[in-house]
Amino acid sequence: MQCHHFDAGTCGSCTLLRTPYSQQLADKVAHAQNLLHDYPDLEWLPAVPSAESGFRNKAKMVVTGTWEAPVLGILDGEQNGVDLHDCPLYDNDMKVLLEDLRAFITTARVQPYDLRTRRGELKYVLVMQSPDGEYLVRFVSRSREPETRLRKHLPALLAVRPDIAVFTLNIQPEHKAVLEGDLEIFLTERETLTMRVGGVPLNLRPQSFFQTNTPIAEALYAQARDWIADESPALAWDLFCGVGGFALHMAPYAGHVVGIEIAPDAIASAKTTAAELGITNLSFDAMDATAFAVAEPSEPTGPDGAAGTASTSPAGTERGAGPQVIVVNPPRRGIGTELAQWLEASSANVVVYSSCNAITLAKDLAHMPSLKPVEARVLDMFPHTSHYEVIVLLKRAS
Repeated sequence: MQCHHFDAGTCGSCTLLRTPYSQQLADKVAHAQNLLHDYPDLEWLPAVPSAESGFRNKAKMVVTGTWEAPVLGILDGEQNGVDLHDCPLYDNDMKVLLEDLRAFITTARVQPYDLRTRRGELKYVLVMQSPDGEYLVRFVSRSREPETRLRKHLPALLAVRPDIAVFTLNIQPEHKAVLEGDLEIFLTERETLTMRVGGVPLNLRPQSFFQTNTPIAEALYAQARDWIADESPALAWDLFCGVGGFALHMAPYAGHVVGIEIAPDAIASAKTTAAELGITNLSFDAMDATAFAVAEPSEPTGPDGAAGTASTSPAGTERGAGPQVIVVNPPRRGIGTELAQWLEASSANVVVYSSCNAITLAKDLAHMPSLKPVEARVLDMFPHTSHYEVIVLLKRAS
């Protein structure tokens, strides 16, 4: 991939851009295999490559400059704005949308926030792109000061860009490197963006996490689904479930699936999707995944009966019987010693571990010696960087 920002030295985010892509992928596979070298019987499935450009479905733009001439991009070492609206990681339509949003900032006279003087309002423009070509747009501001002007001029923007499905104003008043605040003000009637992945229409709310690379996320869910379909568990858990991607994909192959995620916004998204699809064998709860797993078993009761909803207690998921299959998809820090040791002692015969950090994955696996890695696959979620996803199928040794 050719990038004039990289060539000019104004952006070095794609640290491996000078390395041929085939070598990048081979190096990532070698890195993962080296970290898991203690498992010589582990079968490595072919790596899943990404497109080299135009693959990124989200833009996180720092806003600098003035309302007359806003800059969308990143900050350099001296806190000056670098324009990246035409970054080749975005497809052409995303680039045009960022240009339209830059013009909208000017039309609505929203002053960018100045780090040096601590004046101004607009800190970030955040954009999410769906496979259907729709967008979720968020303006992150220091206060509600621009709200009236945004509401006034938004209809004109939507007339030009009807593909903007959701537009919000997020309030983040603190002077520190925090991407978003708690208050989300919806300026459109719709509140969710539909991410159609593997035939499953995931509903994303503004603060819901979703993977950066949609085709690779689809391959990730498909791999987990195929492994779990072979098991047909009576009960499966999806820990760190996010918007329910893994849970929704494995629901047709399990008696009941429980999704646990600490972020209420993500759980609301998961419940919405399950309800829309009429899936009744899914329960979701917003709580810490480790706390849920290690809690003392409760008297088993059935789900509350509403499609895609969860009971107010995690006991409403037949947890007393114990899951046969557990999916874990933790953040970069991994699942940690406590949860790993609980999995080692659990009733689960199969664990699917989806990791964005193979270093913490290897550390976690060391705490689960009776759960043997059987198959693994590297998926290149982040081309031109050293980061990647690796998914591992673990089976309990007999």
